[in-house]
Amino acid sequence: MKRVLGIILGGGAGTRLYPLTKLRAKPAVPLASKYRLIDIPVSNCINSEILKIYVLTQFNSASLNRHLNRTYNFSGFREGFVEVLSAQQTKENPDWFQGTADAVRQYINLLKEWDIDEYIILSGDHLYRMDYGKFIQRHRETQADITLSVVPIDQKRASSFGVMKINDQGRVVDFYEKPKGADLQRMQVDTTILGLNPQQAKEQPYIASMGIYVFKKEVLINLLQENLEKTDFGKEIIPDAAKDHNVQAYLFKGYWEDIGTIEAFYRANLALTQQPQPSFSFYDENAPIYTRSRYLPPTKLLNCQVTESMIGEGCIFKECRIHHSVIGVRTRIESDSTIEDTLIMGADFYEPFAERISGLQQGNVPVGIGAGTIIRHAIIDKNARIGRNVQIINKDRIEEAQKEDEGFYIRNGIVVIIKNTTIPDNTII
Repeated sequence: MKRVLGIILGGGAGTRLYPLTKLRAKPAVPLASKYRLIDIPVSNCINSEILKIYVLTQFNSASLNRHLNRTYNFSGFREGFVEVLSAQQTKENPDWFQGTADAVRQYINLLKEWDIDEYIILSGDHLYRMDYGKFIQRHRETQADITLSVVPIDQKRASSFGVMKINDQGRVVDFYEKPKGADLQRMQVDTTILGLNPQQAKEQPYIASMGIYVFKKEVLINLLQENLEKTDFGKEIIPDAAKDHNVQAYLFKGYWEDIGTIEAFYRANLALTQQPQPSFSFYDENAPIYTRSRYLPPTKLLNCQVTESMIGEGCIFKECRIHHSVIGVRTRIESDSTIEDTLIMGADFYEPFAERISGLQQGNVPVGIGAGTIIRHAIIDKNARIGRNVQIINKDRIEEAQKEDEGFYIRNGIVVIIKNTTIPDNTII
């Protein structure tokens, strides 16, 4: 894998994950109590012995840069690195990234300097564990120009992905990005060709791209330099390349979830609490997911009831009830509070005890969850200050709402409290 260069696409403005992306790049969104989204593709690369990794991003990238610099420092005896390439303006390219392909094109002079055979291009908002070595081996065995990693998918979700048709040799013969209506029906195939049984094939009649591509070095360079008007891999570069290049499909059989929307992100996080075995597990010693070492103290629970939950380090809980929730690092939850079906991202710092007490006496709200508070079916972003006797329960069952001036949004019925927001005592949402 020394002959492979990894390129992780950091995504655009992250509108589907807003307001979690209001103050950070999409790959920097916290995940599973202690990780960030970017840790998934970077860890997959490291576990696959791909150690030269670039991350392309342009929106709110300060926290992402900080996380990568603190987390992924290879020794001087290895040529590995994880480096952010932020959008830049030059005389040749005065504009920001216009799409996934344009982002790679703007750095093509840097990328083609590397003496490698393939580029592997990855997305920064998927949850999965994959050995890219097998993926690249299949690419080499089929002498492909481009190989796409694919999964079978149902009709409900197919219109959100690039879908394709393949022949008996696994070659892609037709590709359509996010088809709707008649175009979607036209892309339906017999997925028994992927090894599904007839019942599974009936339920999942589409072959979807995972947004993971392997390109031969020369093929990628030529496609980007000869098609300057084409800015997106899924919509333009790959559909056109399928006509006269050997574009192969590689079936991925493991768990994979696009967590680029609020609902998918929320459900994927809470699914980690499943027993006896969640769909995705962070407890795999052979292929660990890496993240920043924070050296936090253990979590302390004082007379609490905690069921079906995942708890990060450095938390303090007092006489509270927590059910089916994921709680991030440094979270404080005061007495008589109830947390259910909720993702709390935690805090970046501890407030000194004297400062907390002084603030409470002055009517201020400290970082964390105040006493007597009830939170259900919500996402609480980092450093939120939730007062005493607050109810975040979406009492009116609203599906969509934008209350940025009040510190929250509602997406798909999920209340999202914005980062650094203060919710006063006795508030009901």
